[in-house]
Amino acid sequence: MDRKPSYFVLVACLCLAVASLAVYGRGARNPFLHVDDQNYVTENPHVQAGVTWDTFTWAWTATAAQNWHPLTWLSHALDCQLYGLNPAGHHSTNILLHALNGVLLFLLLLRVTGAKGRSLLVAALFALHPLNVESVAWIAERKNVLSTLFFLLALAAYGWYARKPDARRYLAVVALFAVGLAAKPMVITLPFVLLLLDYWPLRRTEKPSQPVRPHPRGRERLPQQARPLLSSATLSPAPASWSRLVLEKVPLLILSAGSAIITVLAQRRGGAVRSLQDFSLWVRLQNALYAYAMYIWKGFWPTRLAVLYPHPGPSLTVLQLGVAAVFLVAVSLFVWKLRLTRPYLVTGWLWYLGTLVPVIGLVQVGQQAMADRYAYVPLIGIFVLLVWGVDDWADSKKIGLPARAAAAVIILIAFSILTWRQIGYWRDSDTLWAHASALTENNLFAEDNVGKSLLRLGRPQDAMPHLEAAVRIDPHDSTRHINLGSGLAQSGRYQDAVREYETAIPLASDPEVRFRCYETIATLYGLLGDYAKVRETYWQALQVDPAEASQIEQRLSQQAADENSGPAYLQLGLFLDETGKPSEARSAFAQALKLDPALEEARRLLGIRERKQPQGKE
Repeated sequence: MDRKPSYFVLVACLCLAVASLAVYGRGARNPFLHVDDQNYVTENPHVQAGVTWDTFTWAWTATAAQNWHPLTWLSHALDCQLYGLNPAGHHSTNILLHALNGVLLFLLLLRVTGAKGRSLLVAALFALHPLNVESVAWIAERKNVLSTLFFLLALAAYGWYARKPDARRYLAVVALFAVGLAAKPMVITLPFVLLLLDYWPLRRTEKPSQPVRPHPRGRERLPQQARPLLSSATLSPAPASWSRLVLEKVPLLILSAGSAIITVLAQRRGGAVRSLQDFSLWVRLQNALYAYAMYIWKGFWPTRLAVLYPHPGPSLTVLQLGVAAVFLVAVSLFVWKLRLTRPYLVTGWLWYLGTLVPVIGLVQVGQQAMADRYAYVPLIGIFVLLVWGVDDWADSKKIGLPARAAAAVIILIAFSILTWRQIGYWRDSDTLWAHASALTENNLFAEDNVGKSLLRLGRPQDAMPHLEAAVRIDPHDSTRHINLGSGLAQSGRYQDAVREYETAIPLASDPEVRFRCYETIATLYGLLGDYAKVRETYWQALQVDPAEASQIEQRLSQQAADENSGPAYLQLGLFLDETGKPSEARSAFAQALKLDPALEEARRLLGIRERKQPQGKE
């Protein structure tokens, strides 16, 4: 028996796994990020409890993080049970899942096509491509690598079913698809992908008498005893019509529809779905057209990759839209023209177009125009189209195997270097947002996060341009004005800071936010020495929420004790006086004057209180 194919498969799988682990292993040293990781792990008590019955029931009923994905929650809970809050363990799980996905993709392609070199190259491109860094290096994106694992397993089960259709094998497909949906709803396009595979490479509509189209190079064909399990030569002899194939997918389509409904409800409940007032249907269509072209551009030239690409709104130019449209139409016409002689072009192209539909922005979720993680599955179609197409072109030009192998190795090395570098930008939240700010324009979240990071580092002057940019991008968000106000206060520009907080108050819908703004304004007026404004501002704060009086008193008392300064006790006294506690206010004024004898306002207020004190009582 010829053992070469088995040896090749073993070595190829090992190489894929080792390459994936070597390139992505750098990410295991990264910490948790304050970019959704807190929602999924570090601030989620259900997940941190590990795999318990309470966690299990919560996972299946929760729509936290604007999604219903119970398997993802349980995966994170299992990591917490195994590793606690050690980020290395959580990162390692993502890396291992990605490596497994690469190996599984190779085995699937080899099984259905028998093309060893082509299948290996597609899997290697998938495993090492920089665009996939976001899905692997981001712990919160566990759902992407996990759902893809079950997506690929469902494809394998479908091949098993297609070879000999029966209810038991079909149920395996349904079960794996359902599990994939429980990890992330993006895999809802599986029924569509299965129809593409029916066309090529399974060729389920062809009559059994039709010969299997040989691979262009005889050296790539497997021997008889190792013939691909899912090739058309081993399928059921009865041909299947397209109507039967579509009907066969109906149960899967029902699952897709159910998952889509649950996802939309969860995202609307979480406030993630944007209205047509925010982004009109015409704007969404324009962005979708442009994004389809940009994903391919980033697939070819994977540089300048950011964690968030801000939505352009109606700002896309006619030239940008025109180039994107011409490119997409030209590729579609080219694929259609060669559909009979190069059927893999149809499968690859429609795989790409179809699997991006759920995230292309027709239902706009969040602020992004596109995201690297959304290309994780769709680019597989482009890889298949390119590898098969270029290899056939090389056959026609009689280009030898060494030249092809050399070109492939150069491309993979380049991608590996870019991937290694890209993982470095995920080493902490500050670096990640700084990188995004440098690469994109009008990036609200990047500017805001970079500004806050610089404030935490005690660099308010460096933070100001970013905080001002965030206000300029979204002047109607109270949070942006509050952040800018904080930066101005740290820069010593107290009057400007007051204006920003005053601007934020009518924009804030949360009473607690408005109350905190008034509290901060009072502090700023104290620093400016305008104590009449301090008293007035405390009165305004109490009009917003009188129940918060005890909380602010506690904060001011703690601040005065910590600072042990005259101004801090004066501030406390003014608040106590405003809340109808003259005796406690007098004590605070006295302490302020004791600590700072030059504090004339405390002397004046204390003098007023002393004159009001009845005679004979002290």
